[in-house]
Amino acid sequence: MTVRDHMMVAHSLRGEVFGPARALHGATYVVDATFRGEALDDDGILVDIGRAAEVLHSVVADLGYRNLDDDERFAGRNTTTEVLARYVADRLAERVAAGELGTDGVRGVAVTLRESPVASATYERAV
Repeated sequence: MTVRDHMMVAHSLRGEVFGPARALHGATYVVDATFRGEALDDDGILVDIGRAAEVLHSVVADLGYRNLDDDERFAGRNTTTEVLARYVADRLAERVAAGELGTDGVRGVAVTLRESPVASATYERAV
């Protein structure tokens, strides 16, 4: 089951490999969160889609409209698309483990951040 949201952030990346992205710039990410499991509950769902959308929104809202260069959670790290996908996946996995999605059937979470129509990064993890 997949839900989608988006976030806008500002950041810069350290290292020659990043070329012009070393300067402070904005990024708008489309964020897809997929919840994986093997069994459906008695209502025929893995996760309530509305609740999943709310939880995803709260995770990305915590990052949105911020300069990630100033965010202590990312101190000393480049906030690449891959790093941010992992961060969102880890926060969602924590919320699943805490029972916030109201199910115990979710076994994995995959998060894809789309940084443009032709580039994205996905991070997948077990719950």
